[in-house]
Amino acid sequence: MKSPEPITTLVEFLTSSGARLRLFDMGRRVVRIPYDRFLRCEKNQLPYPAPLGQQAWLALLFQEPESSREPFVWFLRFPLDEQAKLSLAARDDFMHRLAERIGSRLDTANKGGWIETALADNPYSFKPREDRLAIFHARISRRLKKPASRFYDHALAYFRGELGWEQWSFVGYQGIADIAARLDQDDNERMLIDALPMLPSNPFGAICHCIENEKISSQLATALLGVTHTQLRLEAPSAAAVAASVRGVSRSRSATLRRQLIRDVLASPVAEQVEVLAAIGGRAWESLAEGSLAGAFLERLAHNREGQVFFDRCLSDLLFIPGMREPLLNALRSDHRSPALSAAVGGFFQRLGANNQ
Repeated sequence: MKSPEPITTLVEFLTSSGARLRLFDMGRRVVRIPYDRFLRCEKNQLPYPAPLGQQAWLALLFQEPESSREPFVWFLRFPLDEQAKLSLAARDDFMHRLAERIGSRLDTANKGGWIETALADNPYSFKPREDRLAIFHARISRRLKKPASRFYDHALAYFRGELGWEQWSFVGYQGIADIAARLDQDDNERMLIDALPMLPSNPFGAICHCIENEKISSQLATALLGVTHTQLRLEAPSAAAVAASVRGVSRSRSATLRRQLIRDVLASPVAEQVEVLAAIGGRAWESLAEGSLAGAFLERLAHNREGQVFFDRCLSDLLFIPGMREPLLNALRSDHRSPALSAAVGGFFQRLGANNQ
């Protein structure tokens, strides 16, 4: 009889009992990672798709087969190598620690109730920020066909304009996240399109931070573009509002509208504010793969209000993302780059050389 193949990856171990595993990126966005894709990442066949801080930030939702028990979640982070591929040494160290705590079979371990505490004192576990947890819970509830949280109805009443636009401080963030995760329910998309121009800065920022994780329609993206244009026409546009708009439109199904909003923002001096630059580089980075946008972004980055340190940090982060190195380096090599950008690039490579010595 042929012996079973040895388990060498984390996802194989976690599904060895027949349980269902869903994986999510918790870094730049809260989005699903297909099982097969992450398995290829674990085998070092693919880089991690959206690294943040040169790490992979993961949520693993584990659901036991034929069980009425609630699914449980592990939040894990692993370092990545210079090619944005998973550090297999770190992954193996995590699995070794896990095996020491719960044994070699997940199903046997869980009968003793160990699995919920398996990550106690584990250096690879982390606790997401409260806003990220709210977004994650909203998306999971929707995916598992469970009702929204108890905060949902109150949030609906607010965004419908029933409570008064200044009454935002009583709206629970979890309810806002639930709305973003259910744009196709309760006429939520139309409700937001109508509400966006009316919202004060805090609820506007909150809903944009939530919908940055959703593939929004061109109609909702157009509404965000309108809010952005209203801001850009002001003598002193709000960097927070503009950054929120960038984040909200960053996964728009319409690449044309997404690029238009970012192009218009980069044409304004408000783009030199680090909050706006961080939103573009951190949430709307895919749009920078277009040559003209990459060049415009780098010019604004060179003039940012915090100087060389922020330029270096932002550029390093972007260059680490798979697929971004070539368009950024092409823009950096442009004969038309400004003296300020040339100086910032020189400072970046000078620091890079000093760190490599």
